[in-house]
Amino acid sequence: MPAPPVRIVHLGLGAFHRSHQAWYTHRASDAADWGIAAFTGRRPDAAVALAPQNGLFTLIERSADGDHFEVVGSIAEAVDGADTARLNELLATPSTAIVTLTVTEKVYDDDGPDTPLGRLVGGLAARRDAGAGPIAVVSCDNVAGNGNVARTAVTRIAEEQDNDLAVWVRDNVSFVGTSVDRITPRTTPEDIALVAASCGYQDAAPVVAEPFASWILSGDFPAGRPAWEDSGALFVQDIEPFENRKLWLLNGAHSMLAYAGQLRAHSTVAEALADTVCRQAMEEFWDEAARHLTLPELDVPDYRAALLERFTNPRIAHFLSQIAQDGSTKLRMRAVPVLLAERAEGRSGLGAARMIAAWIDYLRSGAEFHDPLEEDIKAALALTGREQTAALLGLVDPGLAEDSVALAVDSLLGGISDS
Repeated sequence: MPAPPVRIVHLGLGAFHRSHQAWYTHRASDAADWGIAAFTGRRPDAAVALAPQNGLFTLIERSADGDHFEVVGSIAEAVDGADTARLNELLATPSTAIVTLTVTEKVYDDDGPDTPLGRLVGGLAARRDAGAGPIAVVSCDNVAGNGNVARTAVTRIAEEQDNDLAVWVRDNVSFVGTSVDRITPRTTPEDIALVAASCGYQDAAPVVAEPFASWILSGDFPAGRPAWEDSGALFVQDIEPFENRKLWLLNGAHSMLAYAGQLRAHSTVAEALADTVCRQAMEEFWDEAARHLTLPELDVPDYRAALLERFTNPRIAHFLSQIAQDGSTKLRMRAVPVLLAERAEGRSGLGAARMIAAWIDYLRSGAEFHDPLEEDIKAALALTGREQTAALLGLVDPGLAEDSVALAVDSLLGGISDS
């Protein structure tokens, strides 16, 4: 299939981008007008694999009933992220209308010029200098308020480089907030072999995904956008309730199952959900979160039912050890808002507190963990008793270290593994 003209630049070429934004763009009714130039992150591997295939790849939609194969053709260029000359050239072209991002939360805090956002700001400077007009930046990360977070970070970096550039960014760049969702496990050599056997061609970089996909967006596109709504995307005025639904019900459940499940010797989401202790802990947290998701259009009962169906998909192996990474950051967004909302209304918030307690038990078990606050966590683990609990809670949110919350969490420690 012929490559569409590049009108979207993406930073963070990986499996999720290909199963989500690239797939939505491929399925839009005007897909022939909207090609993506996708730039890799820290490593060029994805570009190395995709470039010889002209950006084409196979999406394997994996359900309990079998596999469905679809060739996705929206990536017109797969580019090494270090190629800033090509990035600047594309962003200085008036027909480029959108920059999408799949990076990580810590990227928004990094001001270096040789970082994804540093490169983006350099490209925006090239666009300003070329008089190429306004553009939309669309953050597709699991960060609350990701549009505003991206706006703050990009503007801050621009101010550090050139105050006039920062003024141009404020006047010419819109920042679109999104809520994104599609489970996309790592591709295995077996998946590559499956495509060859089932489709009759070699694909060095297929992507596996569940059938479910969701993309909710809020914001302006001053230079236009694809008809993503034709692919099932939803455009709303206020994205925060939808963000919270996803962060608390989907991501919150994942965190609860990740820590509780591993404490009980499970390795996947499906295994943990089959354990009545883990499932009850998840459902109790869901009940708490649902009290604060009150808009009718959120359809919380149906959303919960859909999550149970997704979590029990026997052919999507979603590994708990992967979900458990970066716990201090994830719990800050997934457990803390529900805990604080429950306590503000005079309830205990024990469902949310149990998630944090399971994280602490997981850390105390000696399991290998990865976290941006790794050294601080290790220092806290060297303490004992209530002091240790308070120190770990303070790393998640300083307000949690108060006596009443620490006491509640302390009372729950060991509860999952001892059940």
